[in-house]
Amino acid sequence: MEAATVAAAASADSNASGYRLKFNREEFLQLVEIAKPRIIYRRGKNHLFAFDGFVMYSQKCSDEDFKVKIINTVEFSNYGWEA
Repeated sequence: MEAATVAAAASADSNASGYRLKFNREEFLQLVEIAKPRIIYRRGKNHLFAFDGFVMYSQKCSDEDFKVKIINTVEFSNYGWEA
């Protein structure tokens, strides 16, 4: 993974809580315009990114909806990391 990708992921992680907010397509695309994420993550049909202390996601979008880099994830979990 390139250094910029790792740095963006670390930054997003520090800004996100365990709470997730689900959006319909149009609202999610509006939020992407407001938040201006550098990366949007995809797991299956979920597109997601961290913003304002939450994980924002939608199951209604396609990769073509976004102008930013899309990175596939291996897992999207509801649980935090255990020490």
